[in-house]
Amino acid sequence: MKRIAFRFCFTYFGLYTLATQIGGSLILIPFVSFRGLGLLWPMREITLWVGEHIFHTTSSLVFAGNSRDTDFFWIQTFWLLMVAILATALWSIVDRRRQDYSTLQKWFRVFLRLAVASQMFEYGMTKIIPVQFPAPSLITLVTPVGNLSRQGLLWTFIGAAPAYEIATGCAELLAGILLLIPRTALLGALVSLADIAQVFLLNMTYDVGVKLVSFHLLMMSLFLLVSSTRTELFRSARANRIAVALQIVFGIYMLAMQADVNWVYWYREGGGAPRSALYGIWDIEQLSVDGQVRPAVLNDYDRRWRRAIFDAPNSMAFQRTDDSFAHYGAFIDSRNKTLALTKGRSRKWKADFTFERPTEDQLILDGEMDGYKIRMQLQLVNFDTFRILNSGFRWVRPPDP
Repeated sequence: MKRIAFRFCFTYFGLYTLATQIGGSLILIPFVSFRGLGLLWPMREITLWVGEHIFHTTSSLVFAGNSRDTDFFWIQTFWLLMVAILATALWSIVDRRRQDYSTLQKWFRVFLRLAVASQMFEYGMTKIIPVQFPAPSLITLVTPVGNLSRQGLLWTFIGAAPAYEIATGCAELLAGILLLIPRTALLGALVSLADIAQVFLLNMTYDVGVKLVSFHLLMMSLFLLVSSTRTELFRSARANRIAVALQIVFGIYMLAMQADVNWVYWYREGGGAPRSALYGIWDIEQLSVDGQVRPAVLNDYDRRWRRAIFDAPNSMAFQRTDDSFAHYGAFIDSRNKTLALTKGRSRKWKADFTFERPTEDQLILDGEMDGYKIRMQLQLVNFDTFRILNSGFRWVRPPDP
């Protein structure tokens, strides 16, 4: 049974690693985006064929985006599992006389250690340089908790506590470093098992779209834990020292690549990214449409706005009275004090405003939007009003009001 179990794990974990983002983190090439062979020919075409002819999917399978739990990935996992079962059966028949796979098992453990370590480095570095869970955006600050998805709520509560995010990143990084070194690989497998168990539980309970990946990483860590061995790869002590050194060098390379990717992302789209010239949450105190000053609830739906939110340099949003959002592209010319808005890919829709700031916390927008003449007076919201931004750590905590 042990031989059959090893044949299956070797085949299935090997296929799954190469097909998914685990392989993408293991095979890091500068300036090349690679997230596994499963998105490329022929594995992508096989998945589409299986979906159409076996599962009778009626709509096109989606494999773009952040979720790795779409129908495409479930179907791909299914046929990889079937291939692994079939390959294990054939392997067991052809090679039934073999007593053990000690050499193959040693090399497979090295491969699996590096594969799991690569994911620990990827997810660990995205937390140490806190880009996986960014600080709550301005839109998030004014979104009612009841309107957040479970994943949005998870991202908000972790992003609001960067110390916790960095600490969990350090724990994942520690697991990856321990997995690189043969003498500490068993401890690394134990730490990674604990790290991934927490991640898997969060993914399951908050509906995060990497349930499949985290489950497989959990199983791989468990395999490394139960198949622990201190057998050297080579007979020569010198060759073994070189092998250990190469594993460490490869690990340093993976770690440096992940650090570079996340550092660039931090300054491009994360907490270090540029802010809008009109950055802030602005309450709309007065709004006139075609010269008529009316309460927001009496205006046309698209102009039932209560707030204007400027966060990133090239976008903005209006929050309606029902707490939904209208998102627009934005081009702000601070020198000429003009604001131009765009709506999706529409070429006909346009909005052009001039703006004034009588004081630092006051803003006046005046112009035309979608054929309507609009003038609004806005007041900057003080961040002190948001408890989530002003409730830090306290050794002595008074009772709740």
